[in-house]
Amino acid sequence: MQGSTINWYLGRRFLTSILGTFGLCSVLIFMIDFVELLRQAGKYDEQNVVPAWLLVWMTLLRLPAYTEFLLAFAVQVGSISTLLFLSRKSELAVMRAGGMSVWQFLRPALVLAFILGTLTTTLYNPLAAAAREESEQLFAKSFGREANLLRAKSGESWLRQNGVDGQSVLTARHASKQGLKLTVVNALVYDKSGQFMEHIDAQSAELKEGYWQFEKAWVAAPARKPVKYDTYLLSTHLTPERVQDALGTVISVSFWDLPGLIEVAEKADLSASRLHIQYELLLSRPLLCVAMVLLAATVSLRSFRSGGIQTMVITGMIGGLGFFLFSEVSRQIGVAGLVPPWAAVWLPILLVILISLTVLLHQEDG
Repeated sequence: MQGSTINWYLGRRFLTSILGTFGLCSVLIFMIDFVELLRQAGKYDEQNVVPAWLLVWMTLLRLPAYTEFLLAFAVQVGSISTLLFLSRKSELAVMRAGGMSVWQFLRPALVLAFILGTLTTTLYNPLAAAAREESEQLFAKSFGREANLLRAKSGESWLRQNGVDGQSVLTARHASKQGLKLTVVNALVYDKSGQFMEHIDAQSAELKEGYWQFEKAWVAAPARKPVKYDTYLLSTHLTPERVQDALGTVISVSFWDLPGLIEVAEKADLSASRLHIQYELLLSRPLLCVAMVLLAATVSLRSFRSGGIQTMVITGMIGGLGFFLFSEVSRQIGVAGLVPPWAAVWLPILLVILISLTVLLHQEDG
């Protein structure tokens, strides 16, 4: 009974610190993203002013997709702060005197971290993907042709395709519905012999069965004046499943949709490396949170009386930053296809766990 009470107390302490860190970082990200949207809205004249409430709503919709990657950082910082608090209050010393080992008073944190990682992957990620999708549609509708936030960050989406009339190349400033809806679209159309036929400049395009439907399109051809069409059709052999990988953004794909999307992309001979990496990242998130607790423990268990706490904490934060940088480099190597996706994602996590366990064993047993 006493052990259960201590576990609940420790779990509550860890949960409060982790959620507090996560909430503080979320507020900062919200403010930064809201200021960026205000900057975008400031480019418009008074006749095209975007309401403030709509900017706030778009920012809130974008926030979950941005903050789900903060969980590991929040677990590390929250665990460090909790262990330092317990150490400063001499509660860790009392627990040690009562016969508890480091593994016993870390167990609530490890279980909590694993549960948080699992919930983030299975529940929070799908909600974030849906909210992100809605925000992208609102962004395209509100900012239209002048919106260049996506292009500035990740470049225009582009796609080479084939159809009954011949080949064509599409570029879009914005892709939503995982690539099925395009905004600010340009298309270069060629005939079956490869000769240029026409140029299409449209406000939007949506993929239907066997064709792209352009809205408010200007069509220009050699030796012919541009003609405006309310609706213009362009044939394609693409299916909705294939274009989702070609133009869809990984951040807008739910964890539960990734396996099917990977299978379709591979059958269509499209690159699925980004999707494989994203899937492995989501699968590994519970273990990543566990690794962050162990890493935090290596720099937070020293008694305040022995001194050097500040140095240890700074060392832990630098170590965490180094791990995240190393993980990003490994991820990019996996995207490039130089190593298998599972190795690019899981090996850095396993490495930090082994190093942390080694350090903790040395601290405990000498």
